[in-house]
Amino acid sequence: MSTGYVLLDVEPGSEYSVHEKVSSLPFVKDAQVLFGDHDMILKIEAETMGEIAKLVVDSIRSVEGVINTKTLACAEL
Repeated sequence: MSTGYVLLDVEPGSEYSVHEKVSSLPFVKDAQVLFGDHDMILKIEAETMGEIAKLVVDSIRSVEGVINTKTLACAEL
């Protein structure tokens, strides 16, 4: 199992709707609104990092209100 964290930048005023939509995705294990450089952070899990990348591109970036994403891959030691 692979884990990644995704930092989201969203359109001003869309925080609630984006949070609601991304929280309902089955691979999102946690979603938190942030104050600072980014607007939200998601913890996501999938079988491989390749699958995580595909989920970010296909499912998270397509959510209305999402402007930018930055994915952080957890090391598998």
